Amino acid sequence: MDREIDAGRQVYLVCPAIEETPDGGLNAVKSYYEDIAKALLPERRVGLMHGKLKPREKAAVMEDFKAGRLDALVSTTVIEVGVDVPNATVMVIENAERYGLSALHQLRGRVGRGAAESWCFLVSDNTSENVQKRLKFLCSTADGFAVAQYDLETRGPGDFFGSRQHGLPTLQIADLMNDTRTLHAAQSEAVALLAEDPLLEHPDHALLAAQVQQMFEKAGAMN
Repeated sequence: MDREIDAGRQVYLVCPAIEETPDGGLNAVKSYYEDIAKALLPERRVGLMHGKLKPREKAAVMEDFKAGRLDALVSTTVIEVGVDVPNATVMVIENAERYGLSALHQLRGRVGRGAAESWCFLVSDNTSENVQKRLKFLCSTADGFAVAQYDLETRGPGDFFGSRQHGLPTLQIADLMNDTRTLHAAQSEAVALLAEDPLLEHPDHALLAAQVQQMFEKAGAMN
């Protein structure tokens, strides 16, 4: 990471939770930021991003990262979509076994968006054969559709979009097994919309913004 930062590049460090879990099994983004990231990257400019920040606070942190005022960003999966920083070349994902493969695929897409060589490191101390097999499959392909299909087959539809991490509602109409391509098309449209209007401030997006706000008020800030 230091080599890339010295070369003028930037780094993402991703954690699956905001707060410490009762079993202590997850790297929480707040403690990781204070206890690990600053120790790993002393003298570096390190930012913190998570879902409990207010929208404008998140936008300010992201703008600092985009503008190169931060060398590294410690974050939850809020960076999964709508984030485009071509200068970021390294991503480290802690507790990688806790994510759906589709979520991991989206996350790794945040690096490699520029001309420089990029890396995504999946960190896991889980030695389960099934976990290792799933992570190796992800490393073997860059095909998002293949990843989604494998994720459905091995993990089940409840975690296709990482719903257990994100608090997304149960689908009322779509069938994940039969409508995968349609759902990916919808996901691509959502990514494009968020890239254009990250805070959904355009008048045309007022209704969508209200629905998103209502959804997260019900689910709570999961990440």
